[in-house]
Amino acid sequence: MTRPLQFKVEKSLFDEDGVGRARAGRLSLAGATGQPQEILTPVFMPVGTVGSVKAVTTAELRRMSAQIILGNTYHLYLRPGHDRVERLGELHRFMNWDRPILTDSGGFQVFSLSALNKIDDDGVTFQSHIDGSSHRFTPELSMSIQKALGSDMVMAFDQCPPYPAKPEEVQMAMQRTLKWAARGLEVPLKAHQARFGIIQGGLYEDLRVQSAREITALPFDAFAIGGLSIGESPELMQKMAYFTAPLLPADKPRYLMGVGRPEDLVEGVRAGIDMFDCVMPTRNARNGQLFTSQGKINIKNSKYADDPGPLDPECLCETCTQYSRAYLRHLFICREVLSARLNTIHNLTYYVRLMTEMRTAILENRFDDWVKSFYTKSRH
Repeated sequence: MTRPLQFKVEKSLFDEDGVGRARAGRLSLAGATGQPQEILTPVFMPVGTVGSVKAVTTAELRRMSAQIILGNTYHLYLRPGHDRVERLGELHRFMNWDRPILTDSGGFQVFSLSALNKIDDDGVTFQSHIDGSSHRFTPELSMSIQKALGSDMVMAFDQCPPYPAKPEEVQMAMQRTLKWAARGLEVPLKAHQARFGIIQGGLYEDLRVQSAREITALPFDAFAIGGLSIGESPELMQKMAYFTAPLLPADKPRYLMGVGRPEDLVEGVRAGIDMFDCVMPTRNARNGQLFTSQGKINIKNSKYADDPGPLDPECLCETCTQYSRAYLRHLFICREVLSARLNTIHNLTYYVRLMTEMRTAILENRFDDWVKSFYTKSRH
């Protein structure tokens, strides 16, 4: 039987110790419609939590060359309901997106909505953040919801420990994650759906080693690094990502969950990671913080009030080619809906282009020079 996910490393760079690091790959999926799909890595996934990447249409996502988006099991379960989405043709048809979708398992809500849930060895009892109603999530239910949604890539249900946490707390979450992963594997999915196992272990290297050894022994199609970017410093996060990436199989995709500063994506790719997601480009766009080739811009700053220049002269998106910094500031100050749209189009375009540039630099064997140039320009 053909596996739903195939991965080929086209080019891998090595560090001074001979460890494979930055790499360009080609990820092939069976496709929800029976038509094969392909993703070029490294890749950034815009977050469409409830089946919508905030402020932009799927046509706009296609125009900016977004290859894949992320949806969230917990939120889609609550609204509009996974059974309804399945009846209406699954998530791809429901949101008019003909490219790959990865669904988070709902495990992150165990962490982010910790005040509204109770965890035990069997699963998690949630109190809905919408209406206060009670819901029970288990690894089996998470798989069943993702099956109904019809996403291309399905995440194992995991427990993300908080930061900081004692070693015994992190170890308990890691062991639950392992047990829940094994239980989830018993639930059949649709033929096109690939499964990701998740490595936990916090900032403890010995627990990361144990988690990686035990999770990678299970028959997952790919693996993710979870439990980072939850309050620790960027330096600690990057150090653990760099430590963990080589623990994962070289012939399968590696996904660093929820990490999204441009600098963190660069360091993640440098560490040997292939896939990333974060709400940062869309959330920051709505708050007026824009990422450019010359560094971050807070468009509400008064110095842009009379600036007729483009937001980013190196960017070819609609925002940068059609509108001035002065106009973008005016929209933001007036709280116009168009501000969120134009800012989001630019930020996501920047992220997609960033990944494309890194991939090209890896393939052309000039990644180190590209990284130096990135940091030099972004500090201006």
